[in-house]
Amino acid sequence: MKIALSTDHAGFEQLQKLQAELEAAGHTCVNFGPTSYDPNDDYPDFITPAAQAVANGEFEAGIIFGGSGEGEAIAANRVKGVRCGVYYGPAQAIGVVDASGNQPQDEFEILRLNRQHNNANMLSLAGRFLNSDDVNQAVSIWLSTPFSGDERHVRRINKLDS
Repeated sequence: MKIALSTDHAGFEQLQKLQAELEAAGHTCVNFGPTSYDPNDDYPDFITPAAQAVANGEFEAGIIFGGSGEGEAIAANRVKGVRCGVYYGPAQAIGVVDASGNQPQDEFEILRLNRQHNNANMLSLAGRFLNSDDVNQAVSIWLSTPFSGDERHVRRINKLDS
């Protein structure tokens, strides 16, 4: 899979590690993030070009980092055609997770729902809340989960993208 990567200073080291892991797994990655650590850089300068590349179809997916991941997701979602969710870390759902009454599989269910229900094409990771193992597991689950294609989800996504 061809994956766009990006971050600002808050995820600089984590993104370098993730890129190495993804490339070792056979993915092609392009890092739109900074080439050196600068604590005064601004995430929109790096996130927006990655999001545009995903929206234009140059990449199948995008993975971005930030301290909380929130600002980065906001920047990405301002690009038409991007659907970016934020992941903070493992959490257990307290009840059913969809209209069919399905129960959560594990504490990573939110990542599956992000792809199954929203056909998300970007994932924003909260670097200050995730260790390397969490990042690797989250990305693996997210990348391997397909969109469900259910009519209700297609209808909703079409409303977002129109």
